[in-house]
Amino acid sequence: MTLIERSFRERIVLVGVQSWPRGLREVEESLDELASLVNTAGADEVARVIQSKNVLDPATLIGTGKAEELHLLCESVDADTVVFDEDLTPAQHRNLEKILGRTAIDRTAVILDIFAQNARTEEGCTQVELAILRYRLPRLRGKGVSLSKQSAGIGTRGPGETKLESDRRRITRRIAGLERQLKELEVKRNVQRRSRGRSEIPSVALVGYTNAGKSTLLNALTEANALVQDRLFSTLDPKTKKLFLAGGEEIVCSDTVGFVKKLPHQLVESFHSTLEEVRTADLLLHVVDSHAADPKAQMEAVRYVLHEVGADEVEELIVLNKSDLDPAQALRLANLYPDSVTVSAARKENIDGLTKKISDCLHANDQCIKLRIPYDRGDLMDLLHKKSQIVSENNREQFVEITAKVRQQFVARLSPFMDADALNKS
Repeated sequence: MTLIERSFRERIVLVGVQSWPRGLREVEESLDELASLVNTAGADEVARVIQSKNVLDPATLIGTGKAEELHLLCESVDADTVVFDEDLTPAQHRNLEKILGRTAIDRTAVILDIFAQNARTEEGCTQVELAILRYRLPRLRGKGVSLSKQSAGIGTRGPGETKLESDRRRITRRIAGLERQLKELEVKRNVQRRSRGRSEIPSVALVGYTNAGKSTLLNALTEANALVQDRLFSTLDPKTKKLFLAGGEEIVCSDTVGFVKKLPHQLVESFHSTLEEVRTADLLLHVVDSHAADPKAQMEAVRYVLHEVGADEVEELIVLNKSDLDPAQALRLANLYPDSVTVSAARKENIDGLTKKISDCLHANDQCIKLRIPYDRGDLMDLLHKKSQIVSENNREQFVEITAKVRQQFVARLSPFMDADALNKS
């Protein structure tokens, strides 16, 4: 189920609208990103148009006169499709296709199409199909009575069910079925999440703008062998791997779908269960492409989506990736965000520094305690090594003397082995 033709590379005209308070440069940058999206979807940009309009036309978005000019441009460059950087209402969509004489779609449709190409797992395919159907339903249109079925016979009161009504009912039923499937898959995911919670293993989620290098970073941290491609939205299906910090502490690290400006609301809704991994994480690694043209704007777009899914209160660690591509800009960003970590995931540079910072963030509120663990309490030694940060460890004649930063929930369990005067805040 796709929205852009695959049998050949379509010729695309891009259209942006400059309206207050957006400046021309911001519109051009947004169109550059749209061109990358179109290329990822398998089509080619052949021309672009920017319309300055403070009040958007409710009928055609850009105004009838500009739409007529756009039609002539499409004829001259032999364009197959026109892609608008702004969301089109169903009415605008219909009116523009009548004037242009060819397919008119918006940025949302392009993003949905890319997601449809890249979904692989059952959950990912279900989420994408649901998002596309939610997008298509209000845009269905028919040709009146000419699409009607024949009437039921003598004495009927008008034409039978129209093809449009039939399509709407079929899509509505399919949406309901997909929603049921996602709820079942969400139950399974919640069981896995609760299992991790019972084992009290901290969780870290990688978030960031699409193509910021999250999958590459996951591979550098965990040797996950996640798919890495220099293209937008190459990762849709989340991947979770164990990560061992210094001292042997075990945490789980999850890759997530990349974000983008104007991420379609249909996708945010459909990927709710997947993004739940982000909301329930102990720490977010906000991966930023330090080589991007406007990394601050990309960070704002990511934080907007985090707010939408209720994850804006989760602690965030900014990871400035791709520092090898532009060290000077990476340094400027590091000065702007002093608590960040600068890495090159592709070259595995400063990965040890990142894991140490992750450990520091996870244990920022821990208590530093000094313990004397008998040699026959291997269970406690295992607990300390897997779920705490070891500061020092010394073997004595009858016990192991350990100083460790321990999470609050373990303090009561370890208190019988604690030096009474050694407890203090880290």
